[in-house]
Amino acid sequence: MTAMSVRTTEAIGTATPRCDEADADSHEAVLPWIEDAGKVAPQDARAMSKLFFDRLQTLEEGTHEYQYARNTLIEMNLSLVRYAASRFRNRGGDDTEDIIQVGTIGLIKAIDRFDLSREVEFATFAVPYIVGEIKRFFRDTTWSVHVPRRLQELRVELAKAKETLSAQLDRDPTVAELATHLDLPEEEIIEGLVAANGYSAGSLDTPSADSESGNEQRAYADLLGEDDPGMESVENLHALAPLLRQLDDRERTIVRMRFGQEMTQAQIGAELGVSQMHVSRLLSRIVQRLRTGMCVEA
Repeated sequence: MTAMSVRTTEAIGTATPRCDEADADSHEAVLPWIEDAGKVAPQDARAMSKLFFDRLQTLEEGTHEYQYARNTLIEMNLSLVRYAASRFRNRGGDDTEDIIQVGTIGLIKAIDRFDLSREVEFATFAVPYIVGEIKRFFRDTTWSVHVPRRLQELRVELAKAKETLSAQLDRDPTVAELATHLDLPEEEIIEGLVAANGYSAGSLDTPSADSESGNEQRAYADLLGEDDPGMESVENLHALAPLLRQLDDRERTIVRMRFGQEMTQAQIGAELGVSQMHVSRLLSRIVQRLRTGMCVEA
């Protein structure tokens, strides 16, 4: 028997009950006072938990003794949380403390829902609750881009299917092979593969993988192209050319003088022998015609 077992056993025999006056005269078993429940060895916690659960079922929620029993159960069984969290140590990164806290929420839910009459060990009952909370934590917080839960779960299935098929085929499986293996439509497989790209995001300041030396490393941001503002002008000119050919000679002359030679409306009117107002009306009609043609082409 461990030293903690001895101390716990002594506490059961000598501690004063933590109860109110109404409970003091009852025939129910009293709870031992445990100074530091977090230090109770797991094997001792298993036996002690049964005693506390049995008493918890008879206590009124909200009383001092109820809170003591519940809090002690939580502290005594934190080893279950650490055990479950260890299964996710390769995924947690720097979030180990967060995983423990999330797993503790699952432990509390298990304590509140456990029933001794089921004749199931508490550890067997609690671990699925703890693991479930941790998985929910990863599902809801680790994705760089929010995607539907259906696609988050599909990503896990795809990862397992890829590993299995890669071992069988000695190569990466195709979309069709993944669809057959998972009995899903190819469109859904493609959707899942695209969504999986949102699981993690890298910094644009990360050096590119093909950099050969530290002195020549360039960030991904340096390799990203930009939209060339001149490209839109080129596309517009190509779309405008056939529309200009549809104008008559005088209309093309007016367009050339106004937009090519940058002449004023008064200068154009003097050149053509018409008023400035007439030139303005002609330009408005020509521009509206070209604009309508451009919109139809788009």
